[in-house]
Amino acid sequence: MALAKEIMGISLVEKSSLISSSKVFLNPNFYQKENQLCVGRQFQGRRNLRTRRVLRQSTMAAISENLIKVVPEKAVKFKVRAVVTVRNKNKEDLKETIVKHLDAFTDRFGRNVALELISTDIDPNTKGPKKSNQAVLKDWSKKSNLKTERVNYTAEFVVDSNFGTPGAITVTNKHQQEFFLESITIEGFACGAVHFPCNSWVQSKKDHPGKRIFFSNQPYLPNETPAGLKSIRERELRDLRGDGTGIRKLSDRVYDYDIYNDLGNPDKGIDFARPKLGGSNNVPYPRRCRTGRVPTDTDMSAESRVEKPKPLYVPRDEQFEESKMNAFTTGRLKAVLHNLIPSLMASISTNNHDFKGFSDIDSLYSKGLLLKLGLQDEMLKKLPLPKVVSSIQEGDLLKYDTPKILSKDRFAWLRDDEFARQAIAGVNPVNIERLKVFPPVSKLDPEIYGTQESALKEEHILGHLNGMTVQEALDANRLYIVDYHDVYLPFLDRINALDGRKAYATRTIFFLSDLGTLKPVAIELSLPQTGPSSRSKRVVTPPVDATGNWMWQLAKAHVCSNDAGVHQLVNHWLRTHACLEPFILAAHRQLSAMHPIYKLLDPHMRYTLEINALARQSLISADGVIEACFTPGRYCMEMSAAAYKNFWRFDLEGLPADLIRRGMAIPDPTQRHGLKLLIEDYPYAADGLMIWAAIEGWVRSYVNHYYPDSAQVCNDRELQAWYAESINVGHADLRNAEWWPTLATPEDLISILTTLIWLASAQHASLNFGQYPYGGYVPNRPPLMRRLIPDENDPEYAVFHADPQKYFFSALPSLLQATKFMAVVDTLSTHSPDEEYIGDRQQPSTWTGDAEIVEAFYDFSSEIRRIEKEIDDRNADTRLRNRCGAGVLPYELLAPSSDPGVTCRGVPNSVSI
Repeated sequence: MALAKEIMGISLVEKSSLISSSKVFLNPNFYQKENQLCVGRQFQGRRNLRTRRVLRQSTMAAISENLIKVVPEKAVKFKVRAVVTVRNKNKEDLKETIVKHLDAFTDRFGRNVALELISTDIDPNTKGPKKSNQAVLKDWSKKSNLKTERVNYTAEFVVDSNFGTPGAITVTNKHQQEFFLESITIEGFACGAVHFPCNSWVQSKKDHPGKRIFFSNQPYLPNETPAGLKSIRERELRDLRGDGTGIRKLSDRVYDYDIYNDLGNPDKGIDFARPKLGGSNNVPYPRRCRTGRVPTDTDMSAESRVEKPKPLYVPRDEQFEESKMNAFTTGRLKAVLHNLIPSLMASISTNNHDFKGFSDIDSLYSKGLLLKLGLQDEMLKKLPLPKVVSSIQEGDLLKYDTPKILSKDRFAWLRDDEFARQAIAGVNPVNIERLKVFPPVSKLDPEIYGTQESALKEEHILGHLNGMTVQEALDANRLYIVDYHDVYLPFLDRINALDGRKAYATRTIFFLSDLGTLKPVAIELSLPQTGPSSRSKRVVTPPVDATGNWMWQLAKAHVCSNDAGVHQLVNHWLRTHACLEPFILAAHRQLSAMHPIYKLLDPHMRYTLEINALARQSLISADGVIEACFTPGRYCMEMSAAAYKNFWRFDLEGLPADLIRRGMAIPDPTQRHGLKLLIEDYPYAADGLMIWAAIEGWVRSYVNHYYPDSAQVCNDRELQAWYAESINVGHADLRNAEWWPTLATPEDLISILTTLIWLASAQHASLNFGQYPYGGYVPNRPPLMRRLIPDENDPEYAVFHADPQKYFFSALPSLLQATKFMAVVDTLSTHSPDEEYIGDRQQPSTWTGDAEIVEAFYDFSSEIRRIEKEIDDRNADTRLRNRCGAGVLPYELLAPSSDPGVTCRGVPNSVSI
């Protein structure tokens, strides 16, 4: 259809040669009346690059021929109008209000906002970009007091009839205060309205003297850039890169790299010093956004910290928009971190007791926790706290919402089948593997960590295999493992030396039943070997008596604690947040805003740099929430770096590759997604493969539209620079790894982009938004453990034997640790009201000028809606016992849409929390 439109457009242009010159150039209304005659690039679709070039050449030839016939000796001037949409702040402080009124006053006297259009053509006189006259926004002073969310201002340009198509616009802010420019639309050109999606803060000229540049929504590959835009395209990228020096101001828009050298604060003492992550082979790590702060007084290689609540630098356009800031992350998380947690500590620390029983935990949801609030804490009741802690009512009671894990069956977490189900349908369903050999073997150096031999024996599990031998179960793909032995063992000596922390390196063996459900059959608990004859490994199996039952519950709790640490530090933080940051930095530095791949990636980069900066400041920093609440304590980020060094591979981060790596699927071209799941009812994988296929299909349509052959990929200098910099600078410590995919063909590009979009959207969602629904009930998923499991020779065994429930709760996090953790993970599990979900786009009709791409995106959106319906149907299918049954939670973490709040569903476009 698009091809037909383009051919029809050519014939219309050819017919337009019959129109007299006076009608074309002396009647300015002609440009609005004859929009249908325009075959400009602004809104025409293209089937492929070759067709587009041929049509463009023939079109331009026709137009040129007509111009030769009808252009008068002197070009005629006519007016075009700009509609400029500015987004107001909902709340202003006193200083902002005063400056706003001052700007409104001085706007009348020339301290205004000025615009300048730039053509896609070269000015034959200056040999530079062809520019219009400067126009100023009208009615700024009159509209300054409007309380609406958006205000539309207008400006008028006078341009020559040979100006050409506008491709860029500059904005100069002569006011004192920045403003958020959402979009600009130019009306009056023959090709119809020209859209400029801006979505950016425009700084005052006193802060940034240069003009801000915005490009139209028409995408261009670098070698197709119109002559009038080439130098501007290059200059804009240079400005965004900066020069790698200087302390960044919050108003800057500079994207650069640094190592993680700001997690500790050695000036506060040795307990607050932390190793630098990145920049070495021993402790490799992805790069973060550079802030350029001065070094600490104590350690010149450590960057000084900006302590909460002062903000860390991220480029201005990466900071949360006001609706996000107020409704969710910055406002609520800071309220929790800076106000609620200190109040919890003041109320509980003097009597930081253990939970005495299940009723103590239940009371957090039913009765609430009494806070000892003073007058200075009255403001706490007025803060934008998350829903879970919004019930700080009269009497200073803090009530938590009941986590979803308790919603259908409050005792579900005690059952073995639920413990196993969460390995494939919980908040961390990405560590389970098919067991290939029994007993499992460690990959750690035996000279450092002792024997690699497992304590697991055939007799431990033989009675739980439905009459099968171990080898038969292996051959039938019926044995699975969650193995944290090699992740934790190198750190256990240091972890167990911490006050109030005790951990094992665990392995859990599962058997796949005939019904398609898993059951745990053995748990191996390992400690570092202290001597040649030391007993460092033990195996716990399903109980046959009362004592064994409590041992089994403690063993499962230690497995869950291991799982919580790996989930948070490796799968959630490292593999989605940290490893994506270099690709985002490189995209802003190397891909122009008019590059089609930048336009594709843009919604999947939203807010990630800001949330990562907030995490460095308050969550993963020394004495931050993660250290305080998770078993590894001060060694959390070292464990994350070890996983990056030993485990992370970009080529295996896509869902199909990851499932094959873990032995959870095998290639099978006869299956729906080219894979056969070995556990058919594996909710994360089954739902994830549908979303993966939808993303891949959308990306394939997009890439093939712009890159019909490998030459186009190889010759795209911006694209190649982006990918090379992402690896060689952003992931510099692993840049020499042989597993990095090449970028030489359209298929390479499709694979890389699909992986990035998957990680930013569905993978992150599956790991993040179930944190409170599953972890908000601490016994189900304790983030840390404080006691080991005693054996009969231990002094603590008598205490355990006398009151096993009391011992169990003394091993779980304390009341203060639990309530801090619950408040934070509730915030991290909350969707903000302005969330943009997969299949959605801000300004869907104007983000690109390619009509075929818009059509392809709507197809993608429709497929996402279909997937959501299929997920709902699966959750109602009683044959799928891992997501449907009495007391079983449906698996909705990959259901694409969600309401605001803690919903345990919803797939946002980006890593935004």
